[in-house]
Amino acid sequence: MPIDNDYFKNRQNNNGGGNNNNNNGGGGNFQPPFETPEFFKNFGKKAGMLYVVIIIIAALFIFKPFVIIESGQVGIKATTGKYDEMPLNPGFHLYIPVFQKVIVVDTKVRLLNYRSVEEMSGFDSGIKVNPAINILDARGLPVSIELTVQYRLTATGAPATIATWGLSWEDKIVNPVVRNVVRNVVGGFNAEDLPTKRNEIATLIEQGIREQIENLEGKPVSIESVQLREIVLPVKIKEQIERVQIANQESERVRYEVLRAKQEAEKRAAQATGEAEAKRIEAQGRADAVTIEAKAQAVANKSIAESLTPNLLQMQQIAVQGKFNEALRENKDAKIFLTPGGSTPNIWVDTKDKSRDAAINQ
Repeated sequence: MPIDNDYFKNRQNNNGGGNNNNNNGGGGNFQPPFETPEFFKNFGKKAGMLYVVIIIIAALFIFKPFVIIESGQVGIKATTGKYDEMPLNPGFHLYIPVFQKVIVVDTKVRLLNYRSVEEMSGFDSGIKVNPAINILDARGLPVSIELTVQYRLTATGAPATIATWGLSWEDKIVNPVVRNVVRNVVGGFNAEDLPTKRNEIATLIEQGIREQIENLEGKPVSIESVQLREIVLPVKIKEQIERVQIANQESERVRYEVLRAKQEAEKRAAQATGEAEAKRIEAQGRADAVTIEAKAQAVANKSIAESLTPNLLQMQQIAVQGKFNEALRENKDAKIFLTPGGSTPNIWVDTKDKSRDAAINQ
């Protein structure tokens, strides 16, 4: 099939004509399909400034020339390897990358645990776990001590502390002092005396640790507290102490029973004494009543005796004689009985028909 070359010829002529017109500065009528936005017309002028901003932002993210220090922390700025004497307080701080760096250290309370059983300290970097302190007592018997030390890094002296002791300052300052003090204190006691003198030992350990730490130059660490948690004794010593404790408990029980029996006896004696005293008081009361009654009767008798004058007695005799006479007139065979009746006797008359009448009672 023949190829139509007219299309290509016309295409070539149009292209050539266009080029000639452009080269000759002819007034061609070519128009672009759209108008360029104003932003892109000036893009070349602003591109340099945009590149600078992008570079600065990228540098901030890459080199990070700032640091944010939180509460409970201080920063130590090092310029070409030399630490500044003044620490950086909590807040936002700038530094020059490459030439400077900032080391952030923790000044919150930290815990150092000495334990016989290993345990995980978790994700809290402020808690460290060390093996229990094994020492020998005064007789050479092995003893293990478990305790907890609370301490903190002194904020004002942090740069000097890190410069002198390094970032592992805890293992170089606190741990050696604690172990040395515990060995010196506990090593002066016998193992069987440790449980009974626990408070004394705890006080000596805390005082010793505080003194040695505070005497360090610059006082790099502040001791918050020292807690003696456990004293692990040898098995034989523990068994011996248990036997002694059992014996002491038995002795205490016997002593308590003796004391209780003594108290019961004293209680019974007190009750008996009280009852005897009550009876004595009752008898004394009855005796006093009899005495009072006798005294009253004596006073009454004395008053009666004083009232019996000779004239009164004579008149009473006359009255009694009159009664006799009257009785004899009624019955000459009557029997007359006289019985005591105070100042006037009682007269009983026995008539002939055996009937008895009570005589006159005056």
